[in-house]
Amino acid sequence: MRQTIILLLLISFLSSCKAGNDQLESPNGKIIVHVNAEQGNSFGQTSLTISYIDAGKKRVLFENLLTGLKTDKKNLTDSMRLISISATKEITEEYTMITGKKSLCSNNANEQTFNFTNQDNESINLIIRAYNDGITFRYQFDGISDDEQIIEESTTYPIAEGVKRWSQPYYIDYEGFYTLTTSGISKNSHWSYPLLLEPTDSVFALITEANIQRNQCGSQLKNDLDPTAYRVHLADEKLPVSGTWLSPWRVVIIGSLGDIVESTLITDVSEPSVLGDTEWINPGPSAWIYWAYNNGSNDYQIVKEYIDLAAEMNWPYNLIDWKWNEMGNGGSVDDAVDYANEKGIKTLLWYNSSTSWNGEGAPGPLFVLNEKNSRVNEYRKLKEMGVSGIKVDFFNGDGHKEMNYYIDLLEDAIDHELLINFHGATLPRGWQRTYPNLMTVEAVYGAEWYNNRPILTDRAARHNATLSFTRNVVGPMDYTPGTFSDSQHPHITSHGHELALTVVFESALQHLPDRPESYRSLPEPVRNFLSTLPVSWDETKLLNGYPGESVVLARRKGDNWFIGGLNGTDESRTLSFDIAELTGAKHTITLFKDGPEQRSFTIEEDSDLSEYSDRINIECLPRGGFAAIIK
Repeated sequence: MRQTIILLLLISFLSSCKAGNDQLESPNGKIIVHVNAEQGNSFGQTSLTISYIDAGKKRVLFENLLTGLKTDKKNLTDSMRLISISATKEITEEYTMITGKKSLCSNNANEQTFNFTNQDNESINLIIRAYNDGITFRYQFDGISDDEQIIEESTTYPIAEGVKRWSQPYYIDYEGFYTLTTSGISKNSHWSYPLLLEPTDSVFALITEANIQRNQCGSQLKNDLDPTAYRVHLADEKLPVSGTWLSPWRVVIIGSLGDIVESTLITDVSEPSVLGDTEWINPGPSAWIYWAYNNGSNDYQIVKEYIDLAAEMNWPYNLIDWKWNEMGNGGSVDDAVDYANEKGIKTLLWYNSSTSWNGEGAPGPLFVLNEKNSRVNEYRKLKEMGVSGIKVDFFNGDGHKEMNYYIDLLEDAIDHELLINFHGATLPRGWQRTYPNLMTVEAVYGAEWYNNRPILTDRAARHNATLSFTRNVVGPMDYTPGTFSDSQHPHITSHGHELALTVVFESALQHLPDRPESYRSLPEPVRNFLSTLPVSWDETKLLNGYPGESVVLARRKGDNWFIGGLNGTDESRTLSFDIAELTGAKHTITLFKDGPEQRSFTIEEDSDLSEYSDRINIECLPRGGFAAIIK
């Protein structure tokens, strides 16, 4: 009788037991991840519940966030049970970045591994980390047969109707607009990272991925089956795997807008730098010809004008864009590089990735970097010429073969001390830490589109005031800011707005694309600002703003703070910031504000900070902005 009672109690316990009581907390206790899974003899689909403690109140941000993977030989999704949970592991790491929003970074998290099996006793691990500014998780499994392929990932983020989200339809070049909506019902059902949400008032979550390594593919989000269920969609329909396999990290940055913007979570979970010697990697501004002269790089005389501009403005680089292999009008590309070397300017050269969708007939040079031997020979030649880096354009998606190509380009470039800029490319996913020679990535609807289509004219201000909270959070962004004249299509943002972009948008190669005569016509204090502009930072702080409406962002280099403010609306607006939020000794401020007209400045130089209250208020024009330096 006693044995029967014990057995019945045990059965009752096992049948009712869930892992919902199993939770992982961030080091500060504000973010909590519950793992909901069957135990004992029960099977089902594992899910996560993610909560956030805000002002002492617990808020559930994601409930029933589904997990799992499926291969062509194993179903590790909807028929799983929890077998074991590891002890909590403390992740404590300090690392430095040459580029980016912060020079000294801290990778601090609590980590646990949850082991599951299906009814066939096939196993998978779910590794979860809880950070003070978000959660990350990834899958691990082994015992993989040589011909096995992953065909589906079940990770699904539940996003209810009514929740504010800033989302961009998926394009292989990630060049679109992050539009505000409160519904997942749309003609489009395929979305790119990052996806920004406001699940509850003033608490935000940004969804993306990080740490893609060789033979891994990227992913996007799809909600075609259910508009409230955004599932991870792998770029490869069949991803070959073998041995022991780890997925990229699924990343959710969580907190205030400041937590989102200032986060280094993407690089925190990425592989450490492969480089020992980094002395040859030097971030800096660059002159760039394309915005004003679409095919200007085939004209030696125009190229010389931009080299002269870079020298005048104290910018270390000049980018010679597509069709330089056709250069004429008095000189060749070799002559242009020699001329730049004489002026003390480092040359960057454009290359076509020559992937499948832009072969014969596409702008050149073509088919130079695709194969190992050809690529190494080209890199060697560039090094001998004195070229400092390359811009590689027109990539073809996020599949594992394409990701391997990116890594090949980066790794081989290291041997020849070449900097890399990826254009028409995938989204940054942490490679800037692993390969510090990755200086910038496009993956943005940037200012070059003034050269192509009229749509940016009316949308730019709101778009610019959104990018700091979306695209630029995850890595460097080659937007090409700082245009004061017009390209083929005009801009209607103010001069103050355009100057602010050079601070607000982070890129280790900050390409400044306007015409030489435009920069020369600027007031001397503005030219001095652009001539001394840092492009890598020791610290970044969001001082104010809301996506699409405004942003005030401060970046510190040494003891100096550079501040940029953007008005994203079509009405006049007061932008403000608190001086007390900026650390260090501060004495003077120089302000570059909107003038009475759109294309004018009001400049206040070296004002004593004691003349200001703790909060500085700046009146901005419609689509206006300001820049400032505090020393």
